[in-house]
Order: sequence, then C-alpha cells, then structure tokens
Amino acid sequence: MRKAIWLAAATGAALMTTNAAAQAVSSVPLIERTKLFGNPTRAGGQLSPDGKWLGFIAPRDGVMNVWVAPVDRPGEARPLTAEKTRPIRSYFWSPDSRQVLFVNDKGGDENFLLYGVDLATGTQKALTPFEKTRVQLIGSSETIKDRILVGVNNRDPRWHDVQELNLATGQLTPVFQNDGYAGFVADDQLKLRIAVKSRPDSGVDYYRIVDGKVEAQPFTRVDYEDAGTTSPLGFTTDGRTLYWTDARGRDTAALLAQDMATAKFTTVGASDRADVGGGLTNPRSGKVEAYSVNFHRNEYIPVGDAVKADLAFLKAQNKGEFFVGTRTDADDKWLVTFDPVTAPASTWLYDRPAKKLTELYTSRPELVGAPLVAMEAVDIPTRDGLSMVSYLTRPKGATGPVPMVLLVHGGPWGRDGYGYNSLHQWLANRGYAVLSANFRASTGFGKKFVQAGDQQWGRKMHDDLLDAVDWAVKRGVTTRDKVAIMGGSYGGYATLAGLTMTPDAFACGVDIVGPSNLFTLLKTIPPYWEAGKQQMYRRMGDPGTAEGQALLKERSPLTYADRITKPLLIGQGANDPRVNVAESDQIVAAMQAKNIPVTYVVFPDEGHGFARPANNIAFNAVTENFLAKCLGGRAEPVGDALAASTAQVKAGEVAGGAAEATGN
Repeated sequence: MRKAIWLAAATGAALMTTNAAAQAVSSVPLIERTKLFGNPTRAGGQLSPDGKWLGFIAPRDGVMNVWVAPVDRPGEARPLTAEKTRPIRSYFWSPDSRQVLFVNDKGGDENFLLYGVDLATGTQKALTPFEKTRVQLIGSSETIKDRILVGVNNRDPRWHDVQELNLATGQLTPVFQNDGYAGFVADDQLKLRIAVKSRPDSGVDYYRIVDGKVEAQPFTRVDYEDAGTTSPLGFTTDGRTLYWTDARGRDTAALLAQDMATAKFTTVGASDRADVGGGLTNPRSGKVEAYSVNFHRNEYIPVGDAVKADLAFLKAQNKGEFFVGTRTDADDKWLVTFDPVTAPASTWLYDRPAKKLTELYTSRPELVGAPLVAMEAVDIPTRDGLSMVSYLTRPKGATGPVPMVLLVHGGPWGRDGYGYNSLHQWLANRGYAVLSANFRASTGFGKKFVQAGDQQWGRKMHDDLLDAVDWAVKRGVTTRDKVAIMGGSYGGYATLAGLTMTPDAFACGVDIVGPSNLFTLLKTIPPYWEAGKQQMYRRMGDPGTAEGQALLKERSPLTYADRITKPLLIGQGANDPRVNVAESDQIVAAMQAKNIPVTYVVFPDEGHGFARPANNIAFNAVTENFLAKCLGGRAEPVGDALAASTAQVKAGEVAGGAAEATGN
C-alpha cells in the first residue's frame, strides 16, 4: 500500500511538472512551417575561381535555381537557370569561371545528368544527354581550365565509364572503359592515376594506372575492417603527393600524405576521439593547410602557419560555428558560413589580406528574431559500454519533462551533427524535446564503432536507441509514455522496428522512406551500387545464402507487422531508387490485412525524401498534427498544405481540423 501511494504521488508530481512545461511552451510564438521548410531566400553560395562572381541557389518562380551576382555587388543578382519543377540542389563553377555546371534528376529517380550554363550568354546545354544515366565528377584541374573528367553509366548501368568533357564544345571523349572498378582518382593533369576495385571479401584494392592501363597487381590493399574509413582524397597539383584518410593500424581515421615516388606515408593530422573528416587545401598547390575533426562539433586544426591566423580570426568573431566554403584561385577571398544555431545561418565574404568580413546573405531572414532554441551535445552510454555522441534540443521555456521525439538519422552509415537543424527547431517549437543519437554503425567515431553495428539491424543498433530513451527518462527530459520515434531511410526502418519489435516502447512512429523488408531492399538497390554490394551484405546479411536470408527475415519489421499497436504514419516517394515504394506498400498491406490502422502518404513526383518544398511542407503538416494527437503537443493546422502538394493519402485519415491541430 505504501509503495502504491508513493507511485501515485510520483506520477502526480510528474504530471504537474509536465503540465507546467506545456504551459511554458504554449506562451512561445508558433513558427510557421513555411518559414522552416519553404525555400530559403539564398543558399549554397560559391565563389567563382577567378573571384569575380558569387553563385547561389534561390527561388525563381517558386523553384530553386542558380543565380549569379558580381561578388562586390550581390544585390545585382540575376537567375542563370530556369528549372520549372525539380529544384536544383547541387552545382559548381567550371574551372575557367565561364560556366555554372549543375546536376538534376527527374522526379527523384536519382539519374542525375550534367548541364552547363554559359555565364555571358545564358545558354544552357545538356552535357550528358543520356537516358537512365547517373553522372559522376571524376576530376577537375587547377591548371587545365577548359576540360573536366566525368563518369557516365549509359553503357553498363553498374559501372561508370570515364569521359573527358570539353566545356566549350560539350564534346565527350572516351578515356577509360570501366568493366568493374568502383572509382578512379585523377591528378591535376586530368590523368587517371588510380583505379579502385572492391574484392569479394568486402575489402578494397587500389591499382596504379600507367599510360591508361591498370597494373595487374594493386599497390595498396585495404581489408574490410578498414575499407569504410580508408580512401584516397586526392593529389597535390604537382602530382607528387597523394592524401589519404586512413584507419589502418588505428581506430580513428587519420589524414596521411603519401609520397608517390617512395610510397612513404606521413601523418598530417589525427585525433583519438573522431575520424579526420577532410581538410582545407590550397587552391593552387593542393597542399592541405588545415584538417577538420568532428566529435561533438566541427573543429579546424591548422597544418603549419598558412591559414592559422585566418582560422583564429574567424573563430574570434563569435558568430557561431563556422565553415569555410570555396576559395578563389588567388586565395584572397573565402566564402564563410556562420551557424549560431539559435539564429539562421549567414554567409560572408572574407577578404584575407584585409582580414575583413562582409555579409552577403542570410539564408532564412524570416527566422531572424524567431524563438529558436539551443542544441546540446551529450554523451549517452549504451548497455554494453559504448558511448553515443548525441544531440538534444528542448522546447523554449521548458524546465521539466515534456513529450519527446527520438529522431533517427539515415544511412545507417552516416551521423548526426551539431548545428541549426530545421527538424529539431520545428519539433521543439511544437513542444517536444528532440533527441538524435549516433547509435553504433554511425560514422565518424572510428571503425570499431561502425563495425559494432555489423548485422545488428533491429538488435544492438535498436538497443542503442532504447538506451537513449532510458537516458532521457532518467534525466527528466521526458516520460516513458510520451516518446515518439521518427526518421528517414534507416531512421524509417528504426521507426518500423520500434513499433514491431518493441511495440510498447514508443507512443507512435513516423516512418519516411524506410525499408520494411531487408531481403527485398537488397534485391532492388540501384545497379550502380554494384561495387558496394558485398560490403552491404557483410554489414546486413547475405541474401545469397540460407543463413543470410534467415537473418534478413528475422530483422525485417514486415515479419512482425501484426504486432503493431501504436499509431504509425508512413511517407514515401513513388520514384525512390534506394528504398523502393514496395517497401512501404508491403507493410501497409500487411497492416490492412490485419485491420491495423495506418496513415500512408505517397508523393508521385518524389524519390528518397521530399525535395520539393510544397511536398515537404505537406508531409510535415500531416506529421505535426499526427504527433499532436499522439503526444499532446501543439500544431499548425494542415490548412491547404496538402492541396498545394502532390500528396496522395493512400491509407488512413489526415488530422487537420482546428481542434485536432492544437492537440486539445
């Protein structure tokens, strides 16, 4: 009896604290979805190599296109491209600064083709005019300005043949027919120097290319244990030094320089806490002048004195985390972005000789003054002694437990990081704590942490997520009955695993383009993933063996679809080449066969995620109203968000009335 009274008192105290937290959140202004997920005003700034022009992506008639402006007169910007439906998300300057090159696909199919737009005339040309082809950039040069090397898989969809592209004429000249190589490394003379080949045992071999021919024996072999964290980064301009990110003989990947004449390696930079993630290289010499390490946050470490004073100057500005983007050929101008997290990111022109910063644009000026909140980096222990670098965002004004969304990253071979995060800010503004945990298999924290996730989909990887929830409950961030799980790609899988394999662990789930059947997932991956298939099989389970098939079935949420008891929302792109639409169709059909409710939204013009803002806003409108009904947070009404998108509600109902939308 005494225990029962104590439990009742504790529950009452928690409820009072939760109510007080909800009241504190309710006084914070609601940030409109369009401000968080609509088109940014400007994004993706890049300086032309000659330093005369600023390029960026901005809306043109509602669709993100490439614009250019004189670097000293950014207000005189003009649009250079005229895409009407699919937003441009990736572009780069030609080495001679005469063109902007961009890639785009159709409806999310990820068959990215390359286009060039002449800066002077505005004439656009398809540079890889093929069907069902995905282009790769193989190499560009600091000294050869009129040509680049590209890879195209129009002959064999599994492999990319190397072609030399004349940027002035658009002519493609064959350089190397690829019948089994995963990739290539070219030098500044646009000569292929290295060919990369995956081995049947999941290791990777590196071969020298001499006079256009691949040598019979590899000059370096990398075993499976190191293959995910060891690869060449590129040559110096003189071709004498090859930089590597390399984990051989250590856990975290270091930055190494290899002398190509002697084959000797020299360590440039390393960290025991995290992998070296790359570096800042001199535009002319190609020599590394700083490298980055991202443990809790990204940090630049100078190599020598070349940029030491510049990095110190930028850090001293106290404008938040900073990231160095493009540098001009003369290296007199840098593009630098500052991210304060609690305010929208801004991009600045850094004049090196004058040590002067000039603001060029703020990506989302409509968020200036909005009630954005801080992000906290935390370390969460797993039950078997690992440590997960994680990121926690709490609602503004909340001092006690509030409902929480466990936001799971995709990959799973990727990671969450510190910085402004639109999903974190959105959910926190709606009244939820948001926790993103870098579970085992996440990259950047050494090879042992990645390999701890091998064949642990739905097992130890999922245990890590449950341990993150336990951590949050014990610290009073949330209560156990008010936690949702949400994520895209692998995060979508984790959502389905959470609601099927641990049906009582979460109050509800939001799955975005997540696989439900690991066997069919591996059966339908794109053909150009051929080189990485064996490594995926080793990490997940081999569908070619009886043992692997049994493992994949056991780890597939579809196997346990009849166990789902909590509300589930699924979003899917119909053209997804990575996670086929059948992955979502299967589990929806299985649930409907058992009369288990599910809400299923499909976008016919999207792929692996939602690129068009109208579609992203629509799905987030559905999501926040779904979460409000499940967790009791607040939401902006759906309004006309669905009507403005291509959303097709294939199953279930979408909450959207005013009463439902507020969570009351």
